[in-house]
Amino acid sequence: MKKVIRFSRFFVCAVILSLALIVSGIISVATRGINFGLDFKPGMIEEFRIDPTVLELTYNGSATITVDPSETGLDLVVSGVGAENRTVTLRYADNPTVADLARSISEVENIGVNVLDGTVASGDGLFVNSAVSTTLGATPLRIHAADDSVNVNADDVRAALAGIEGADVKTLGSGKDASYQIRLGVAEGDTQQAVQEKTNAALTAAFGADKVAIVKSDFIGAQFSRTLIRDSVVLVLLTLVLIWLYSTIRFHWDFALAAVIAIVHDALIMITFISWSQMEFSTTTLAAILTIIGYSINATVVILDRVRHNMKSIETSNFTDILNISLSETLSRSIITTLTTLFAVVSLFVFTTGTIHDFALALIVGLLSGAYSSIFIAGAFISLVRRNYENKGLTTSKANNIVQFQA
Repeated sequence: MKKVIRFSRFFVCAVILSLALIVSGIISVATRGINFGLDFKPGMIEEFRIDPTVLELTYNGSATITVDPSETGLDLVVSGVGAENRTVTLRYADNPTVADLARSISEVENIGVNVLDGTVASGDGLFVNSAVSTTLGATPLRIHAADDSVNVNADDVRAALAGIEGADVKTLGSGKDASYQIRLGVAEGDTQQAVQEKTNAALTAAFGADKVAIVKSDFIGAQFSRTLIRDSVVLVLLTLVLIWLYSTIRFHWDFALAAVIAIVHDALIMITFISWSQMEFSTTTLAAILTIIGYSINATVVILDRVRHNMKSIETSNFTDILNISLSETLSRSIITTLTTLFAVVSLFVFTTGTIHDFALALIVGLLSGAYSSIFIAGAFISLVRRNYENKGLTTSKANNIVQFQA
């Protein structure tokens, strides 16, 4: 004898709770908005460091020499017409200080070396400004070294950028590995070069050109951001249409619509959470929403398939009984699959940072919402549509279908 949980008792409460959450999310989006990342709004993200220059390199020969620093050494790539194409690798292990490294570099013909601080350990975080060319020429190429004695914080950077409207500053890392991230919205028609030059001019004026080094810079224009938003909306809608068509072919229109409603519910719950928490909405977040759509439809289809099977094998004129039986029979499967997936996602959330951390957090919310909606939201809709259900199948009850309801 099977024990059946009467999930139908909670359908009304579940629908009211979901509507309250979604309405609060709509209000939050209207009042607070969504924290769109650079993928979805025009702007620039620039990461830079404030560390002293320890070496300056110049070149006056006919070849082309490019400097490529790495974690283990400094590569000098020599190429060009009439030159012997080769790569000179100077390992930090063989050149323990900047002074030692400078002597090794000076052995390459026509390279000029100016040592500003030769006492720094060569392998201790040497890097160049990514905003300038690393090809040597008459203009000195500055090589910076990490220095934990630099007395600069995020407030100092904000003060330096006070003349640039809308600049948001965040500290990344700590100590000698500290860097600063600038997020800056741009107006229609602004170019990356113009925005970057304005920002870098303010930074160099405040901290000195010999100390500011750009680590990386990303830029997206207004037209591209609008196109990306439009394409993302089309992508989600197309996904929902395809899922509805698949569910309609496999089941029935009301089952298919219930599945789509559950999916839309999960997406709205995730957007509500994103607006509440002001998590950055990026292409990674969109990927999390699409992932949850796929996960949620899988969980819902399993339940719908069991309902369809029980409609043929259980003789009752009350569709709610069939629904409760089906939900009870698939409950353990729903819990187990959700928990096992959560184990992996929670690990990502705990042990990662940045966009993967946000991706995992969005997935956690979506997984919980997906398990809930597959039972209560899809179930409530089907129960409503089939409230006048009549079983025209079996005429004889079977002993293995006798049920006992459990509150």
